[in-house]
Amino acid sequence: MIKRDRERDQYYMAIALEEAAACAREGEVPVGAVIVRENKILARCGNGRERQRDATAHAELSAIRSACEALGGWHLTDCELFVTLEPCPMCGGAIINARLPWVIIGAKDLKGGAFGSMMDLCSFPVNHKPQIAFGVMEEACAEVLTAFFRERRAAGPRWKKKT
Repeated sequence: MIKRDRERDQYYMAIALEEAAACAREGEVPVGAVIVRENKILARCGNGRERQRDATAHAELSAIRSACEALGGWHLTDCELFVTLEPCPMCGGAIINARLPWVIIGAKDLKGGAFGSMMDLCSFPVNHKPQIAFGVMEEACAEVLTAFFRERRAAGPRWKKKT
């Protein structure tokens, strides 16, 4: 296992948390993602499912699309993904297909996480298996989600935006 630079990981995770906080202010589930290559941010995105009315507008997918556009190709082999919540199976598939070598995760998703919590995509015979680092700023990443849903529950059953 390669040792990660914790201070560096926290720096980029803090940026992903900024994206998550912006999502919360817009009524989106607060998940943020940042893709970095050679210490340069290629993409920083938040969840956009409600705003875009698109089930695939997860932070990770938006970041992957932006990074691919910035690099002019779909191989993200020299990049790292920092994400505040463990990716779901859909996003996990995109991570594998984009050949991201590292996924740095803040909080686990026990109900939907695809890299060890609910299931582990890397345990399947897939063509690429990213390295996974859990727990970077875990408490802060979990708290932004907890606070969002606590506030929404207090607002009553019709908290979602009208479609």
